[in-house]
Amino acid sequence: MSTALFDEPGPKARRRIKVATVAGALAAVALVALAVRQFAANGQLDATRWQPYATWPMWRYLLDGLWSTLLAAVVSAALAMALGLVLALGRLSHRSWVRAPAAAYVEVVRVIPALLLVYVVLFALPRYGLDLPLFWKLTVPLTVSNAAAYAEIFRAGIVSIERGQTEAGLAVGLTRFQAMRLVVLPQAARRVLPSIVSQSVGLLKDTSLGFVVSYGELLYSGKVLAAYNGLLIQTYLVVALIYLVVNASLSKLARTLEARQPSGGLSPWRMSRRSLP
Repeated sequence: MSTALFDEPGPKARRRIKVATVAGALAAVALVALAVRQFAANGQLDATRWQPYATWPMWRYLLDGLWSTLLAAVVSAALAMALGLVLALGRLSHRSWVRAPAAAYVEVVRVIPALLLVYVVLFALPRYGLDLPLFWKLTVPLTVSNAAAYAEIFRAGIVSIERGQTEAGLAVGLTRFQAMRLVVLPQAARRVLPSIVSQSVGLLKDTSLGFVVSYGELLYSGKVLAAYNGLLIQTYLVVALIYLVVNASLSKLARTLEARQPSGGLSPWRMSRRSLP
């Protein structure tokens, strides 16, 4: 079975893709030019409206929000990866009473929006006496939601390792658990590292849901700042620029890691849900 979600495009398909890419880029440039023209016509590009963002207090406030965003993202990613690895191993278990709950968790949680999980933690749990601190009202839903995605990434990486690796470990006297921990998992981790980084980019963007629980992440900080200084467009453009720089850097890291993968490795951009062996 091929590990690619789509077949490689042929010459005609590649030409159509190039034409569509150029057309899309031109349309995007036209929209940006139109937006800039409208901003200029309404005085939004006046230097006086951008001058506050040349001061350190403004940037310090936004950078504090960025720090809160990164903190929530790192904690959520660490917990979600740990839970995802457990779920991946559960889905690969030969025991049905372990495999079935893990599969049910992944299949159910993957189709539930992260925002809905945030509302559950924010409104439903306090009714049953579980009122989490503000930080955990954001990180817990993100952990629950992203664990399912990480589980599928880890599972695909484990399944991609040749069965002979496990058999070789068993042949030298390792138990099945030891062969998985010492032989299979290190190789699988290297293969899926670009996918892990790519998924973490999405998780970082999901931290913007913190505005729902009034957690002081970057988007919420921008909202408060815009309400204070009345510079709505300027504030959100600066916030968008910060998100762009951070996410583009992580995406570049994912592509670099993918390019360094050995030939025939598992590509994070074309990973499919492979069937269990």
